Amino acid sequence: MSRQIQEFYANVIDSVGDGVVVLDATGCITFLNPAAEELTGVSRKLAQGMAFATVFKGEELLLEMAAKTSETGMSISDHENIVLYRTGHPIPVSATTSPLMLASGERIGTILLLRDLTSIRELEEAVRTADRLAALGTLAAGLAHEIKNPLGGIKGAAQLLEKELPEDSELLDYTRIMIKETQRVNRIVEELLALTTPKKLQLSKVNLHQILGDILTLQKNGLGNREIAFQQKFDPSIPPILADEEQLTQLFLNLIKNAVEAVGENGQIRISSRILSDYTLTQKGERRQRMVAVEISDDGPGMSREQLDQLFTPFFTTKSRGTGLGLAICHKIVTEHRGLIKVASELGKGTAFTIMLPLIQ
Repeated sequence: MSRQIQEFYANVIDSVGDGVVVLDATGCITFLNPAAEELTGVSRKLAQGMAFATVFKGEELLLEMAAKTSETGMSISDHENIVLYRTGHPIPVSATTSPLMLASGERIGTILLLRDLTSIRELEEAVRTADRLAALGTLAAGLAHEIKNPLGGIKGAAQLLEKELPEDSELLDYTRIMIKETQRVNRIVEELLALTTPKKLQLSKVNLHQILGDILTLQKNGLGNREIAFQQKFDPSIPPILADEEQLTQLFLNLIKNAVEAVGENGQIRISSRILSDYTLTQKGERRQRMVAVEISDDGPGMSREQLDQLFTPFFTTKSRGTGLGLAICHKIVTEHRGLIKVASELGKGTAFTIMLPLIQ
């Protein structure tokens, strides 16, 4: 094989998005492509010529797969159980080991193929969350309809009683409390119905940065004596997208207000936007669509793993005076726009919400 052809095939493998690791017959690494370097945190220059078992010490499943393929010539795949920690954070991957063979059929090594499953796992989690919210929403809608009738009766009776009492009666304080509380319960019921009732999107060309800018202006003016730093980093190349402006305003307002409430004095809130290259949207009969991401992060107290697992569940709240419906409604808005919402948080290190929406113009 000529050097030119060798370079061509090397460039092809380097351009592959999946990680490729090539071992010789003795189990030493002869090649890693850039994707494999990124996934494993292993440098190609340092790893070449070293034993695979030494470089990947601790990755028992990968070592077993490579050893079995080398011994038997079988191809082996594992799409569920492998998580790499070598880059400092867990990366779920699928792995396949295959024999490297000459045209004559002689086995001269092993090829390890690694595929990053992070995006797939996030999509799976989004589907599970949507299914759970749909089931809870159906139950909540039924309860909401049942509650509205007696609630209306209680409010009507309190209003009639209020009219019958003299203006100086001490009992008027009780009737006002009754009316106020029924109105509060009614607002919760309306939020529940909004969570479960499909609403046709009023699509138009929406400037995300204009929405975010207006919300930030209002929030800054409403801080009073509190000192909170807002950092903005918007990608000016993002064009207007096709979306429901009213719903996106509600979405981002909820998330930014949550961040304001979460941070203390001298807290920081960061809002950024970017175009994603690693997410695309494909539906039958449509061309592939890129995604735009808006991230809203704060340096507040953060949340535990248990709190994160329940975050979008209706009525779950970390606030002393919250209904626990705000984030569930945010999830519904994002889902109706065929997008994704992700959250990353750690106790003592703040919280970051990432909203991904199709870049449809």
